[in-house]
Amino acid sequence: MSIYYPGSSAKPARSGRFVSQLTKSTMALVMAGGRGERLRQLTEHRAKPATPFGGKYRIIDFSLSNCVNSGIRQILVLTQYKSHSLIQHVQRGWGYLRGELGEFVQLVPAQQKLGELWYRGTADSVYQNLDIIEAHGPDLVLVLAGDHVYKMDYGPMIAFHVERSADITIGMVQVPLATAHEFGIATVDAEQRIVGFNEKPASPQPMPGRNDVALASMGIYVFGREYLRRVLAADAADATSAHDFGKNIIPGAIHGSRVFAYPFQSVETQAQAYWRDVGTVDAFYSANMELIFVSPELNLYDAEWPIWTYQEQMPCAKFVLDEEGRRGMAINSMVAGGCIISGANIRESLLFFDVTVDERSEIFRSVLLPHVTVGRGCRISRAIIDEGCTVPDGMVIGADAARDRERFHVTEQGVVLVTQDMLRADASRPAGQPVLTAADATR
Repeated sequence: MSIYYPGSSAKPARSGRFVSQLTKSTMALVMAGGRGERLRQLTEHRAKPATPFGGKYRIIDFSLSNCVNSGIRQILVLTQYKSHSLIQHVQRGWGYLRGELGEFVQLVPAQQKLGELWYRGTADSVYQNLDIIEAHGPDLVLVLAGDHVYKMDYGPMIAFHVERSADITIGMVQVPLATAHEFGIATVDAEQRIVGFNEKPASPQPMPGRNDVALASMGIYVFGREYLRRVLAADAADATSAHDFGKNIIPGAIHGSRVFAYPFQSVETQAQAYWRDVGTVDAFYSANMELIFVSPELNLYDAEWPIWTYQEQMPCAKFVLDEEGRRGMAINSMVAGGCIISGANIRESLLFFDVTVDERSEIFRSVLLPHVTVGRGCRISRAIIDEGCTVPDGMVIGADAARDRERFHVTEQGVVLVTQDMLRADASRPAGQPVLTAADATR
């Protein structure tokens, strides 16, 4: 059974074999070169798709796992911005596909194929690699954003595309109207054909009969290979274009081509329908913290749709000391391998692998990324501690918002983001010297 938009007369007519044949003839392009500027200092030294998530994963693992689980085994990962950690992760964790069987996850760095130009937009990143796509000759091309956390079976969407004889099919999700200005927003007719599309509109149009939600693009597109080549070549020749799928390709295609919306809420799938845009520090924090719930919406324990990744070889997590005030324990928390909780108290928190917390420290509703060391007698609340940080003995984070803003980044919702650079700057500041704020610098 599938959920279709009101008035739709479309009926699914597919089989597992039909979908399998289609996914085998599909190549996926994962666009993983974005800066992720809204994640602030979390992406200062890494691309957004390489950002750790969920205790042991990187954000890009979700798109790649969806491909492999869907039966798509020809995958190009397009990189550009600060890609070293991303390249390292993909090489270590995704090199197990069999090249002699035509299966691969290939890294494709930006190569300035148009003179001195790097990728000028999402559409241009695909255009500059059309030669690689053509060399493999897939029937269909699945273009994906590599910076969302979600589980999705692409097979039904690809079958939907073929059944509609579509030129472009876009994965769509319902988002709250209050945040819809951050997405490409579509309007559709009774047959799910897109009749209007606006990229990040100031005043988003709600769905018919729903004043609280809008229909947003997930950044997931299905194209026929020949059609994709034609529209990208035409766009590349247009000097006025921003060379972007949402700004140019989709709006320019809806009146002359068959462009359809595929509803992500469809239940005709092997994977649970979960999707999050973790594009801000607050959204990243919330999505990680959801995982410690008794029954989180994102099921990472689903053996039917596993999330694959590279993981360092670590021993089991260890909790030591059992004295009053020095009891190593974690309650309502997730603790990854290699962690040592030595006489510390962890509550409602998520600790990535290889985190050490020393005695008499308290961690509450916080996210500690890999290789973090917390000293003795620390108190950390509602914070994200970035990879590799060493929090010195006695440091308090999350108790005094004014003091936190002097040293770290504090979000609109009061989450404190702490990075290695911030801790170094704080440690090198002479005692008693006031912190120069951005407001001071403009006076």
